[in-house]
Amino acid sequence: MILTVTPNPSLDRTYEVPSLDRGEVIRATGERMDPGGKGVNVSRAVAAAGRRTVAVLPLGGAPGALVADLLDAQGIEVAPVPVAGATRSNIALAEADGVLTKINAPGPELSDAERELLLETVRRQSADADWIACCGSLPRGLAPSWYAELVARAHAAGARIALDTSGPALLQALRERPEVVKPNVEELAEAVGRPLATVGDAVKAAEELRGMGARAVLASLGADGQLLVDDAGAWFGSARVDVVRSNVGAGDSSLAGFLIAGGGGGGPEALASAVAHGAAAVQLPGSVMPRPGDLDPAAVTVTAEVPVDRVLQEPAS
Repeated sequence: MILTVTPNPSLDRTYEVPSLDRGEVIRATGERMDPGGKGVNVSRAVAAAGRRTVAVLPLGGAPGALVADLLDAQGIEVAPVPVAGATRSNIALAEADGVLTKINAPGPELSDAERELLLETVRRQSADADWIACCGSLPRGLAPSWYAELVARAHAAGARIALDTSGPALLQALRERPEVVKPNVEELAEAVGRPLATVGDAVKAAEELRGMGARAVLASLGADGQLLVDDAGAWFGSARVDVVRSNVGAGDSSLAGFLIAGGGGGGPEALASAVAHGAAAVQLPGSVMPRPGDLDPAAVTVTAEVPVDRVLQEPAS
């Protein structure tokens, strides 16, 4: 079972548009409404793969009730933490050429009591968890040290942690030695405080995060692929993608693929699963999560011969 923790969930509306013309009336060619937030997306991807998942998340107001209903309809067990503020609503505009524009609301501010209830709910739900995936930004009311506290408590209970966040929350949580962290290339550059122009730059940055406490780093390098650096070394994975429809939730799908692969212990097999799930996700509309039939393992390549001199298509400044 994969337990996910999403401190700042959302109700996501995605509109497919031919192009984004500022100041004009734009007619959408398609629309979706999905429960959102990085941990929520991990749960959705795990459920789409036919595996059990429990989603812990604070929910409030009419948007929160709708998020719970949408998750329940997808066969996801929800462990809600009631909060006074309304769950945020986000908007994504997906253009025909693959460019995505997001408008993310700030979300409610959690009280001290709600903060503690969130931690306690994670503790209660974690007994049967193979992994706890802690994902996304922190809402107002939670200090940057909140993830570090969660990781420390989870480790004390014998749980394994996958962490997908950024900025001070990531840096402070590293000292508690999460089993795997999953930055994208921009977040990786931010964490080490310098630009990343090549795959080799990303490898060095990942090693620095390991030096700060991460036991493994699964880094998304955009169109170039994904990188895994752990105690055994470094692997590079990529996949053929025919058409990009939306990258909403693709990184979350990748993390789900990593966690459910094989025995869930990581390594090149888990990286291949992560790449396959991410590649499938970007070819689906909105934040639709891939099912087993959407995956194309034959299109995935994983190698220990990391192309360190390759210039990133999307370098991070």
